[in-house]
Amino acid sequence: MSITFFKRIPLIIMGCLAVTISIKGQGVNSENNKDFIPAKYVNPFVGSSNYGATNPGPVTPNGMMSVAPFNVMGSDDNKFDKDSTWWSTPYAFENNFFTGYSHVNLSGVGCPDLGSILTLATTGDICPDFRDYGSFYNDEYAEPGYYKNHLTKYDITTETTVTPRSSIERYTFPAGNGNILVNLGQGLTNESGATVKKVSDTEIEGVKLLGTFCYQPQAVFPIYFVVRVSRKPNSQGYWKKQRFVEGPKEWWDSNNGRYKFYTNYSKELSGDDIGYWWSFDNLQNGEQIEVRTGVSFVSIENARENLDEEQSGLTFDTIRQQAFDSWNNHLSRIKVKGGTELDRKLFYTALYHALIHPNIINDVNGQYPMMESERIGTADYNRYTVFSLWDTMRTLHQFLTLVYPEKQTDMLKTIAAMAEESGWLPKWELYGKETHTMEGDPAIPMIVDSYRKGLTDFNLQVVYEAMKRSATTPGKENLMRPDIDPYIEKGFIPVGYFAADMSGDNSVSHALEYYVADNALAWLAENMNDSSLANQLKERSRNWKYYYNPATKTLAPIDSMGKVIADFNPDRGANFENAPGFHEGNAWNYTFYVPHDIEGMIDIIGGEDVFVNQLQYIFDKDLFDPTNEPDFAYPYLFSRVPGQEWRTQKTVNEIIKNNFSDTPDGLPGNEDTGTMSAWLLFSMMGLYPDVPGEPFYTLTSPTFEEIIINRANGEEIVIKSTRKNADDIFIDNIILGDRAFDRFRISHEELIQGKELKFNLKNHEK
Repeated sequence: MSITFFKRIPLIIMGCLAVTISIKGQGVNSENNKDFIPAKYVNPFVGSSNYGATNPGPVTPNGMMSVAPFNVMGSDDNKFDKDSTWWSTPYAFENNFFTGYSHVNLSGVGCPDLGSILTLATTGDICPDFRDYGSFYNDEYAEPGYYKNHLTKYDITTETTVTPRSSIERYTFPAGNGNILVNLGQGLTNESGATVKKVSDTEIEGVKLLGTFCYQPQAVFPIYFVVRVSRKPNSQGYWKKQRFVEGPKEWWDSNNGRYKFYTNYSKELSGDDIGYWWSFDNLQNGEQIEVRTGVSFVSIENARENLDEEQSGLTFDTIRQQAFDSWNNHLSRIKVKGGTELDRKLFYTALYHALIHPNIINDVNGQYPMMESERIGTADYNRYTVFSLWDTMRTLHQFLTLVYPEKQTDMLKTIAAMAEESGWLPKWELYGKETHTMEGDPAIPMIVDSYRKGLTDFNLQVVYEAMKRSATTPGKENLMRPDIDPYIEKGFIPVGYFAADMSGDNSVSHALEYYVADNALAWLAENMNDSSLANQLKERSRNWKYYYNPATKTLAPIDSMGKVIADFNPDRGANFENAPGFHEGNAWNYTFYVPHDIEGMIDIIGGEDVFVNQLQYIFDKDLFDPTNEPDFAYPYLFSRVPGQEWRTQKTVNEIIKNNFSDTPDGLPGNEDTGTMSAWLLFSMMGLYPDVPGEPFYTLTSPTFEEIIINRANGEEIVIKSTRKNADDIFIDNIILGDRAFDRFRISHEELIQGKELKFNLKNHEK
C-alpha cells in the first residue's frame, strides 16, 4: 500500500534557479498479492509530526544505515527555520524545504545528534549553502525501506533505499546539466568538523565527527564514509567556507557567504563547513544518476567493505525489494486477524517503529568500537547500539524478549560486553559512548527481566559484578548513581542534593528509578546466593514511602530531614514546567511509579478504595500523560484490585482511541526509540509488563480476534478473543490452554507453556 502525501509548495525564486513542477514516482505495489503482507499496513509518516520525532526515511530492521529526508521550514520571503520548537529530528512533516538526505539518523529521541553527510541533486550552478541549493518539494511517498519526493525547484525526482550498512539514492534529472552535492557542514549533530578525500573520479571517502548528545561534551565519536556516483562527471571538486572575505572574486559564491571552490586539488580537505560536488553535462531528459554510500564507525576501509559486500552487483530496484521483503519477514513474526483496517495500520506501524532501535553497530567483518574506548572489538553476533534504556527498559525490551528473543539475546550479549569493556552497564549509550542522559540504573531491570524469562546466553557474572558496582559504590566514584550516598544512608535523596538549584532538582525521579532497579537486583542477588545483598536491596526498594505525602496522597520532594518541602504543589510540573523533585513531569505522573510494591502503596494510601479513587482521579482530571514513561503502567494498576479490572480494560481502550492514529501526528508524543510503540503493541495484544524486572503481564482486552506470535525458537503463542459487537471490550472470562484462568495477571512461563490464551469479551464492565 503506497503512502503518499502532498504539501503546499510556495512558487518562489530561490538562490540559483526558478521553480518547476514534475510528476510522481511509483512505489512497490503489494495490493494485488493475496498473501498476508503486513508491511503494506505500515505508514512511515506516523510520528513525524506532533513531537513524535520519527522520520519516513528508509532503514532495514535494526539496521545501522538509515536515510532521512532532511527538511526545514521555508517561507515565501526566503526565511528558514530548523524546527525552532523541536530540534531533535532531521524531518518534520510540517516542514516544506528539502536540504538533502542525511545518513545514519536517530528515530524518536529528544535530543539532536547524527543526521549528517547530506547528499542532494541539483541543476545549474553549484551553491554550497542549503538556503540556496535546497528546494521545496511535493509528491512524497514512503514504504518500509523506501522514500521518494520531487524537487519542484529542479524538476528532479529523488528516491532512496538501503541495506543494513549502506544506502543508494537515485536521482532522475531533466535535460541539461546536473549536480550531486555532498554537504559535510550541516546536520543534526552538535559537533562540527569533517575530512573528505577524492579517491577517484567517481568516489570520495572521509570521516565526520558526531556526538555531544543531550549536550554531554565527552560523548563524541566519528562516522566513516565512502560515497560513489554511478557515472563519470564532467567536473568535480571541493568547497569550503572561509573565515576571511578578501580574495579574487572568482573564488567566491557571492550568494552563499564566501565559499571557496577547489577544482585542482585531490588530497584530504578538512574543515567545519566543507563539501564535495560532481557536475554532469548534457543529461538526457529522464536520465538517472545513482549515489551509493557505505558507512562504518570503525574505519574508512570497513565503510568501503560494507558497501561492497551489501551492494555489489545489485540494482536500486533489487535493493529496494530486498529492504521491503526484510521488513515484511520481520513484521510477519506476528500475524493478526480481525480488527479494523485502522487497527492493522496502527499495529504494524508500531511494530515497524519498535524494530528500528537498538541498531547494529558491527561491520560485515564483525568489528565495532568498544565501549568508552579507542579500541576495536570483533563480535560473532550482532553488536547493538542506541540503548535509550530509561525509556526502553519498560516496554521495548520486554516486547523483544517475547517476540524476538534472538535479537534480545544479542542485545544482552552486547550489554555484557559493554560492562566488561568499560566496567559499567550503560544508561543511555550512543555508538560506544555513555551520554548519562535521564536517570536511574535502567540496565538492571531490563537484564533481570529477560533473564527471568529464560534468556540466559550472556556473561551473567560480568553483568552481576557491574550491577553490584553501581548499587554499592560511593557517589563520588559512581558513574551510574552519583547521588547514591544519601540514598544508602537515609533511604532517600533529599531535594537539592544533586542540583544547582531547586527548580532543576530531580531527586524523587532518581530515587524511584533506583528503587525499581534495586528490587530487580535483589531477586538476582538471591539467585546468585548473595543473600546479604539481596536482603539489603529488598529493604532499600521499599524506601519510596519516605516520599509519601498524606496531605495530597501523592509522592513529594523532601528535605534532608525527611519533611515535604514547604511550597510543594502536586500540579506543578505539567507541560515540561520544572517541578522540584521530578523530571519531565509532576507528582501525578510519578506517584504510582512504585510498580514493584503496589501492595505497599495500597496500604499506605488508605486501602483499596482510596487507591482506586486516587488513580481514577488522575484519569478523570486529565492528569495522565500518555507520553511520559513513569506513568505508562497506570491504566494497568486498576487490575491489582479485585473487581476493578474493568477499569483497566476501559481505560486502555480509551487511551488507544484518543491518542493514536494513522497520520503524521498519530503518536501522542516522543516515540523514544520504540518505547511508545511497544506500549501500543502490548496493549493491542491484551497483555502488559507492568513491573520492569519481573516476569509478569497484566491482562486486558485484545484488539484483534486472533494474534499469532511465532517466536524464533519455534514456539507459537496464540491470543484469541471472541466478541459479539465491536464495542465488547470487557473481559467476561479467560481460558489458558484448555483450562479456565481466573486471574488478570499471568507469568511469562504460564503464557509460553499455555500456548493459547483466549478472552471472551462482553459489552458491560461488571
